[in-house]
Amino acid sequence: MIYKKSPEEIASMRRGGRIVAETIARLHEALRPGITTLELDGIAEAAITRAGATPSFKGYRGYPAAICTSPNDVIVHGIPSPDVVLENGDIVSVDVGAYVEGLHADSAWTFAVGDVDARVAELLKVTESSLDAAVEMCAPGVRLGDVGAAVQEVAESAGFSIVREYAGHGVGRALHEEPSIPNYGPPGRREVLAPGMALAIEPMVNLGRPETKTLGDGWTVVTADGSLSAHFEHTVAITDEGHEILTKL
Repeated sequence: MIYKKSPEEIASMRRGGRIVAETIARLHEALRPGITTLELDGIAEAAITRAGATPSFKGYRGYPAAICTSPNDVIVHGIPSPDVVLENGDIVSVDVGAYVEGLHADSAWTFAVGDVDARVAELLKVTESSLDAAVEMCAPGVRLGDVGAAVQEVAESAGFSIVREYAGHGVGRALHEEPSIPNYGPPGRREVLAPGMALAIEPMVNLGRPETKTLGDGWTVVTADGSLSAHFEHTVAITDEGHEILTKL
């Protein structure tokens, strides 16, 4: 069942979304060759708690950290570690959630560490553009298949592949709610969007093939072929007029 949020709940999610966006901005400022993903986790947890929120991910189904840090071929759910040192030429996704006044907001961004080659820079640009295209589709009366198809069109037309085993989701009272939001079509199918819905839309796009595998820690999801992957995510509320991005500064 899809749970629609009241204006008061959306206001709480907006506050949480701003904390998430500010935390991601702080992480971007801190990124440099030589920093560990555990250091990023510490920066994020301090920013979230200082703002009066709780990290959504810490303790979720036993997850041990405040954020997910997913470098290079890690698609999602990378666990911060003192042993993962980011180097020039790497990319890293930081996935951040904040719990405020009984509601969650969730966002992710993939950043380059230092200098990356042109095709990698294009992967990041195209994945972000696919998120933008999906968000622009969000309005009352639109079907979820149209949202996923927008991601697929942008990513695949640039020669990249869409991760199919993982999807976006509803978000609010729970970190993961109905509906599931795949990053592919077909258009004209699935649930109809309506005011009050809150969606975490999150394209996951690979430089190589779409297949994935999960590592032995039970969390870290990587590309099966070892290719790089990018991940961008916004929490979006459906409004009477269209949509509002809740995780954007």
